[in-house]
Amino acid sequence: MSYVKIWVHLVFATKNRTPLLTKEIRSDVHKHIIINCKNKEIFLQSINGYSEHVHCLISLGKNQSISQVSQLIKGESSFWINSIKLTSEKFIWQDDYFAVSVSESQFDKVVTYIKNQEAHHATKSFAEETDEFMKNYGWTNVKDEK
Repeated sequence: MSYVKIWVHLVFATKNRTPLLTKEIRSDVHKHIIINCKNKEIFLQSINGYSEHVHCLISLGKNQSISQVSQLIKGESSFWINSIKLTSEKFIWQDDYFAVSVSESQFDKVVTYIKNQEAHHATKSFAEETDEFMKNYGWTNVKDEK
């Protein structure tokens, strides 16, 4: 029997970072993603976000990849949001995502960070958060490469 525990902090945004995940629907979207993850055997430890993005802490299974899990979560949730007309315009997730590994020593810190998204974004925009992710993980922003 194989034993795997690979924690991944996955962050994805709405297309063009349009703030479609209003406070009124955000909880329903998160609940739906939780149910979808259970149905697809994706171990989702934590989920939260703000008006234009979602944070997930997942543990990859032995036959799962980050791109596969991201596609399953994003594809099904956008289909569901559109099928019940949860937003006034067509809902689309951005193609891109952030994904970083999380060590056991940082696990509780990441869970708390995800849980406190509303308070976090009262003082920091998603653009600022994205820039911070880019800097902290040594990623180059495409616009900076030109």
